[in-house]
Amino acid sequence: MHRFDDLDMKLLYELTMDGSISVPVLSKKLGINASVLYSRIKRLMKKKLIKKFTVEIDESLLGIGVKASVGINRDPKLKEIIHKKFMETSEVVSISEVTGRFDIMIDVYAKNLEALHSVVIEKIGKIEGIQNTETFVELQKTDKNPVYLIE
Repeated sequence: MHRFDDLDMKLLYELTMDGSISVPVLSKKLGINASVLYSRIKRLMKKKLIKKFTVEIDESLLGIGVKASVGINRDPKLKEIIHKKFMETSEVVSISEVTGRFDIMIDVYAKNLEALHSVVIEKIGKIEGIQNTETFVELQKTDKNPVYLIE
């Protein structure tokens, strides 16, 4: 396991809060030389702790009004085919194999409840090997930083 010091954790925290912050601004904020921060970021990327820099999108501005998780039980013999079908379904944004009462949990984004219903019934429900589904519509979501990022 890699060891990360306080500066690494402060750096991760700040980048998580604002991934677009410039190194010079971050340098002033943390009181650390910019060249040190550049090398720290490169080292964290090399160690694969930082996998990528990304953007956060407000999906509602793209017409996505409903987000849901769908618990699915499937025929284990058709696992690969089902996974491939999910990958081809544009409304499916993530696929997780899980323990518990479901075999798979998928996240689905849709324009509205009618569109979600259509995706779950017409697209997902008709995939060969899907045995049953249970849909959980997101009413409200609050993101929280993981404990390792608490400053």
